Amino acid sequence: MTRKPLTAALALGMSLTAAAAHANEGMWMPTQLPELARTLKDAGFKGDPKQLADVTAPPLSAVVRVGGGTGSFVSDEGLLLTNHHVAYGVIQYNASKEHNFIDDGFIAQGRDDERAANPDYRVLVTVGFDKVTDEVLKDARGKTGRGYYDAVESARKRIVADCEAEGGVRCSVANMYYGSDFYRIRQLELTDIRLVYAPPRAIGNYGDEIDNFMWPRHTGDFTLLRAYVGKDGKPAPYSKDNVPYHPPAHLKMSLDGPKEGDYAMLAGYPGTTYRLRTAAEFANQIDTVLPRRVEVFQQLIDVIEAQGKGNADARTRYASQLQSLKNNRKRAAGELEGLLRSDAKTQRAQDEQAMLASADGKYKADIDALFASLAADSAVGGSEFLITLMSSQTQLLRSALLLERLRVESLKPDAEREAGYQQRDQALIEGVLKQVQRRYDPAVEKALLTALLTRYQQLPDAQRDSHYDNLFGRTPAELARHLDELYAQTKLGDEAQRLSRFEAARKGGFIEADPLVSVASALVMAQLNAERDSKERAGEQLRLRPSYMQALFAWRASQGRAVYPDANSTLRISYGKVEALHPRDAVSYSPVTTVAGIVEKNTNTVPFDAPKPLLAAIAKGDFGSTADPALKTQTVNFLTNLDTTGGNSGSPVLNAKGELIGLNFDSNWESVSASWWFDPRYKRAVHVDMRYLRWLLAKVYPAPALLQEMGVPAE
Repeated sequence: MTRKPLTAALALGMSLTAAAAHANEGMWMPTQLPELARTLKDAGFKGDPKQLADVTAPPLSAVVRVGGGTGSFVSDEGLLLTNHHVAYGVIQYNASKEHNFIDDGFIAQGRDDERAANPDYRVLVTVGFDKVTDEVLKDARGKTGRGYYDAVESARKRIVADCEAEGGVRCSVANMYYGSDFYRIRQLELTDIRLVYAPPRAIGNYGDEIDNFMWPRHTGDFTLLRAYVGKDGKPAPYSKDNVPYHPPAHLKMSLDGPKEGDYAMLAGYPGTTYRLRTAAEFANQIDTVLPRRVEVFQQLIDVIEAQGKGNADARTRYASQLQSLKNNRKRAAGELEGLLRSDAKTQRAQDEQAMLASADGKYKADIDALFASLAADSAVGGSEFLITLMSSQTQLLRSALLLERLRVESLKPDAEREAGYQQRDQALIEGVLKQVQRRYDPAVEKALLTALLTRYQQLPDAQRDSHYDNLFGRTPAELARHLDELYAQTKLGDEAQRLSRFEAARKGGFIEADPLVSVASALVMAQLNAERDSKERAGEQLRLRPSYMQALFAWRASQGRAVYPDANSTLRISYGKVEALHPRDAVSYSPVTTVAGIVEKNTNTVPFDAPKPLLAAIAKGDFGSTADPALKTQTVNFLTNLDTTGGNSGSPVLNAKGELIGLNFDSNWESVSASWWFDPRYKRAVHVDMRYLRWLLAKVYPAPALLQEMGVPAE
């Protein structure tokens, strides 16, 4: 069927922003913000909302993607502020037995002492954001299934290639409203990133998993990096001759801190939300996906911790991976608990039923077909999850899979290669291969694969691929024997061996024989077989879901609600205020914590082992200009009702004047489910108070030159 442009539906939704702005729900595209001018002003914003519509102008041009999260420039010399946990891989990469930067922290003694990040670490500066819907969909119209998918992908690749032809930028095409709208995004890809300042673990991760997603928090979750470029000002690989990057803008740090009721605004790159998904997808997430994630992530955590006992080197090598797994496990558990608490499955089902009853009949056939395709997806979700983890949670097997898939794709013309394996991706693949040495232990990897493949062996026959059975057997004994043989004989543990094969793979040539490469060859065949089926379904869903979206737009408009797109790692803005939390009957939490809580929690045992210099500084009570004037002490963290999700880690929090007051790093336990369901009673975001950062750099682990660079007092 021929669809009307999305513009009309959006205009209808956007005209209702006053009604939709309750509880500060919304991860808004910058281009939508001029339509929110009245509600922004009413909320307390003192700037011009039109300035927020342009991602290439201040203040948004200072906000960048960093690793898997967000960051912001805080000086004209490329100084970049993000979370300790977003930069944890960088810290771990530079840590060793001799220099334990994880536990001890790191302060560069001048520019020459700043330490290079892992080769695959990236900072992306958005320099363009343009709508390209018609260009993406023009060749897809009239097609179905795989044909529709291929037409869209071909158009996306062509747009990206044309965009990158001028050089110096990395481009992407973002899907908004599930196939309804597409935007071309241009970003500078900065590859020379260096570690400047990291607090000790017992500050940057004070409380660890016990406090993760909890309030009150007392965590200095921040790290300072610096971006470098070539002498010509263009992105360049690491070189001692590179110079600091001069960003298009940098944020000014406020000297005043937040207090309850103050306006707050956050800009960042939230990863993925699912609030516009179908009721069946909600049910599958609650009934199947999340319980499975909790169970599997916990098993992998147990494996790494068991392998790390008595092996300090392995503990260091897997510290970042373990931290990520713990975070993902706790997030999944919290999401499940929150969705059950809010009765999201029932509410979404009732909402969808009412929407379908009122929907224009012309959408019915497409929506019915969409539901059928989604049901097929859920049937293979278990095996796909395990297969994904076999790659993402390993180093050598991942390397072998990357090499073989790169070889296969490199036999095709560049425009026909799978995204992630084009010529534009080869530097990133090489970076992944180079960092293996500092993140790998053979015993740990075998143990992780044993856990995952044992689960795979237990799947029903219909969900298993015969390639896995042939390679790893069908019993625990066969699996153990095959893994022992593979890891005893493989040469991929040597960087030179990986890189020599990379040079062959990128040319589509013969890859020197290796047991893991042979395994990867078979697994890539299985991967390609699975992709054929998944792309057929993906194409149909891409074609059909806009009809569901049109029905949803009309339904939300009838409710007086605006519709913002689900998060997809593109720049978004949320706004609200500093607000307390009342999660349960007779339970209330203040929105600001102080250093008193650090002392109260301290047990001198991990994870509440506050460093002695910090405890001494607290006892001294010399807080200088960073003391809160009302509380008469040093603040640490604060709460807002801002709408956030994963990927918002490291997002700057701004006051009404657009000044930096905080650094987002967490959500409260009660709101972890917000990626699927926004509940205004519980949704809070947790931030580092910039006054705490300033005090640490001034009084505890001094870095006066950095404070001067950021334009704040060193006192």
